Amino acid sequence: MNIEEILAELEKFAPLQYQEDYDNSGLLTGSRSFEAKGALLTLDCTEEVVEEAISSGCNLIIAHHPILFSGLKKLTGANYVERTIIKAIKNDIAIYACHTNLDNVKQGVNYKICEKLGLKNPAILSPKAGTLRKLVTYVPESLRQLVSDALVASGAGHIGNYDHCSFYTEGTGTFRGNDNTKPFLGKPGELSHEKEQRLETDFDAACESNVISALLKAHPYEEVAYDIYNISNKHQGIGSGMVGEFEKEISEEHFLNLVKSTFKVPVIKHTKKTGKMIKKIAVCGGSGRFLLKNAIQSGVQAYITSDFKYHEYFDAENKLLLVDTGHFESEQFTPEIFYELIRKKFPTFAVRLSKTNTNPINYF
Repeated sequence: MNIEEILAELEKFAPLQYQEDYDNSGLLTGSRSFEAKGALLTLDCTEEVVEEAISSGCNLIIAHHPILFSGLKKLTGANYVERTIIKAIKNDIAIYACHTNLDNVKQGVNYKICEKLGLKNPAILSPKAGTLRKLVTYVPESLRQLVSDALVASGAGHIGNYDHCSFYTEGTGTFRGNDNTKPFLGKPGELSHEKEQRLETDFDAACESNVISALLKAHPYEEVAYDIYNISNKHQGIGSGMVGEFEKEISEEHFLNLVKSTFKVPVIKHTKKTGKMIKKIAVCGGSGRFLLKNAIQSGVQAYITSDFKYHEYFDAENKLLLVDTGHFESEQFTPEIFYELIRKKFPTFAVRLSKTNTNPINYF
């Protein structure tokens, strides 16, 4: 089995198109054609993690954070990034990062946090725009359902918990083929007027190549007429942060103790208690300062994230209980997502959770 097969499964779950513009997710070292001998799963890739991969016989490291965020101009071993890359290349180890694309999918980083906290009804806190497309095509009346089913199988026509979502209207299509054509309807050289149906369906931008391929394969015409439009609607299944609820409301004291035990931290930073009972909360693994207004507007009583600066705590304005667990702590469960995905698809493949603690922050 090649590394490509494993990466294809990861990218099916968290397409690279969903990463933020500043990110560098994807294969960072090595080749997709490498034979996969074993995978080591980690939050960060460091020199110690590469050593662990070597000693455990793994030639693929799957990390959440990219070891390469900006371009390298030299590889002299002057810093930990260069040393890590050099060691990986010398030992034919592929490094793959699955970062903000995993943050943005519904069952990604934030879903895992909700799962650990026991939250119900998880939903995206800030849905993403620009990830939806609309396909419009024209098919003979008798084959509309066949084409529609093929599009659904390729990923089109799915909205939330519904599938086969489409719209069609009847009309008349006109065309004339030259002497080199073999039209499904009509004859070469003759103008045809045929009863057709206009079929419309939405799809995720990450599925576009699959959708077009399915359309061309299922459609009976030699030349398939279709249009693709960008949709400004926000995708409710893709975006930043997540909101969930406890089955029963709990006190702030109970909530803070739950956060400490769940995230296994000796101390957490938080704003002044609001005096409210906690039922609905928002979460964002990693740096979630940019979602504070969204959390307040969503009506939650608490927001769990990390990396708030001193003055930014004032921005909560006592409208919710802001809890900062630490960056590493908020994303520590991420490797479990990789593990579950790979083990489900490749149950006999050697996959290991890294035992190296990559948290650069210590507590005294």
